[in-house]
Amino acid sequence: MRAALHEAGRREIGGVLMAEHTGPNQFEVLDITIHGRGTIAYFLRRVEEAVTRLKSFFVRANHDYVKFNYLGEWHSHPSFELEPSGRDDRSIREIVEDQDVGANFVVLLIVKLADSGELLIHRGRGVVASVVPAAISMNKGAILDNF
Repeated sequence: MRAALHEAGRREIGGVLMAEHTGPNQFEVLDITIHGRGTIAYFLRRVEEAVTRLKSFFVRANHDYVKFNYLGEWHSHPSFELEPSGRDDRSIREIVEDQDVGANFVVLLIVKLADSGELLIHRGRGVVASVVPAAISMNKGAILDNF
């Protein structure tokens, strides 16, 4: 993720979060997709680009959708505060309300690289139907440094 954020510079990038349900309202992000289509102030969500990675994730998880599943979205705000915009809020609501997605909740992570190279993360809670994740961790070696 750091490498992709560095390469994108001031352009927003983002993708999909895939996670393991590790406990009551707790999830560990195991994989992400990275979509580089964005501008300085907008990231274009393109789930079609993530379909192959999602299918591969589900195969590796033996299609155990209770334990391993789509968790939500992430994108960068390289030039702005790490707070969801009105557009971000609307996008998350649309995902939750999309019956084809079938999500009861969606997590939104907004990230940016600090001048020091530190990865800053805002974990916004998505629109919920019944439950909100209480804890989200990331498999740091696999997610943060290798993408």
